[in-house]
Amino acid sequence: MRNQTTIKKNSNSRFIRIQLIAGLLLLIISGAKAQQAKDPAVIGRWDITIDKGGKSLPSWLEVQKSGTHTLIGRFTYAFGSARPISEVKPHDGKYSFSIPLQWEEGNRNMDFEFEVKGDELTGTMVYSDGVTYHFTGVRAPSMTRAKAPVWGKPVKLFNGKDTKGWHTDGNNQWVVESGILRSKHSGANLITDQKFSDFKLHIEFRYQKGSNSGVYLRGRYEVQVIDTKTGEPEPINNQFSAIYGFLPPNKMMAKNAGEWQSYDITLVGRLVTIVANGTMVICQQEIPGITGGAIDSKEGEPGPLLIQGDHGPIDYRNIIITPAK
Repeated sequence: MRNQTTIKKNSNSRFIRIQLIAGLLLLIISGAKAQQAKDPAVIGRWDITIDKGGKSLPSWLEVQKSGTHTLIGRFTYAFGSARPISEVKPHDGKYSFSIPLQWEEGNRNMDFEFEVKGDELTGTMVYSDGVTYHFTGVRAPSMTRAKAPVWGKPVKLFNGKDTKGWHTDGNNQWVVESGILRSKHSGANLITDQKFSDFKLHIEFRYQKGSNSGVYLRGRYEVQVIDTKTGEPEPINNQFSAIYGFLPPNKMMAKNAGEWQSYDITLVGRLVTIVANGTMVICQQEIPGITGGAIDSKEGEPGPLLIQGDHGPIDYRNIIITPAK
């Protein structure tokens, strides 16, 4: 009788253990399926090119989860700063979102609809004037570096005499006077002939009251140069020494208009460090994507240094780059 009781107890214990294991496996499988359902392929960052009237306009999209039911995001158009997307709506295998106007002309929101296939997306944009344009996109590269860079020799990008080694994207208004590179009025942007991947950059600048410029790293990420003290009010993400629309400085180091100022910038992959007038204001922060005014959305490729000349009078000097080997 005792042996039968012991056998029955052991049998019940094994049965309970088997049920517990089966229940745990079911929970794991259910959790995995639920996780897959929560993470659609659209989530992530996308480098976009919009075909607008025969012109290729670089743009950028980020989609992420908000809780368990909603997709939200950010979008950078060909100009202006990154703007929030309150909801990215799925419907019949496609996605859509709408964003209000920023600097665009017109009187309606910009509406987007697209579908994702693997690491590519295709879609349409209804612009603020009601015209529909097509766009394509690819998943943005992570750009994580396996090793720390080994720096090469410093190179003077501006020789103090002329604009040799540079070109403009329009009619050239840039002049050189007494060793200073000057744009006396709004006009074309100035771009290096040479392209760079990772680098350290020293650059000095001087703006007039209320003026505005910018230094585009690889031609895609704008470090804002602006009269923060007396110019038009701007969000902190758009102010002096910010990565325009994305990364604000942790301390405002702007001097008065008319004074010479400096940036020392290190860019490795997406990680940027900015020293403004001798004080570190951004330390190895990740740049999420391209900023408005980028030359293209090919983030994984080397790119030039671009100096913005279409916003107001600006002076530059002592432009020295140290590229990684």
